[in-house]
Amino acid sequence: MRRVILAFAAAAPVALVLLWTRAPFAGLAVLALSHALLLYPTLSPNAKWLGPVATHFTTSRRDVWLTIDDGPTDDTEAILDLLDEHGVKATFFVKGALVRAYPDRARAIAARGHTIGNHSETHPSATFWCLPPVSIAREIDAAAGAIEDATGATTRWFRAPVGMKNPFVHPHLAARGLRLTGWSVRALDGVNTDIDAVAHRVIAGVHPGAIIAMHQGRLAGGRNAGSLACLTRVVAELKSLGYTFVIPDDEQVQ
Repeated sequence: MRRVILAFAAAAPVALVLLWTRAPFAGLAVLALSHALLLYPTLSPNAKWLGPVATHFTTSRRDVWLTIDDGPTDDTEAILDLLDEHGVKATFFVKGALVRAYPDRARAIAARGHTIGNHSETHPSATFWCLPPVSIAREIDAAAGAIEDATGATTRWFRAPVGMKNPFVHPHLAARGLRLTGWSVRALDGVNTDIDAVAHRVIAGVHPGAIIAMHQGRLAGGRNAGSLACLTRVVAELKSLGYTFVIPDDEQVQ
């Protein structure tokens, strides 16, 4: 699908020129369609038109995969304590720049039995979707280097900032043995730390094999406690519904 979209995008300007004198509106329609075919998978986090995106995993049990973005931040230790208390394992998608600033927090994540994913070096949420290939490579590689320097570990998982990507992302990931990770359920706690709203959104969308995307480092009530409060509520409610939090094997993830 990716090759078809890129080939059509390359051919559309030619079609516009050829049709301009006889059917200009048809030419413009072809050009508009080519742009739409590029923009939709770029701006839609789980769209797989440009390449594979992991959105769930196979399981015969009531298992879910909790992923936590944007760390390591000041609340990392409290979140790790919460997860330990409930016997929860999670994957933290970290920013390389924060790992460099707080390597001890990254090491604590790994030491507590959680896994770490690559969430880019600087998390350029407004521009990642339109970055050129060299900048995308730099974001991926710098974060990977920070993770390895701090923990000695490598990761197979990459989550794009805000989940957006462009046609250059998948080739870079494939060359590095990385897989793009989306989600089944997006808590949206990165923009709204209302605990009731976050919990309702997750519970409404959860199912066995779901990948849950949440965040850390979010403020609430003037304190850096919004993420902790949301995670506490979501973990408690899912456990009450009989769900178990696991880190799936690579071959389970689809």
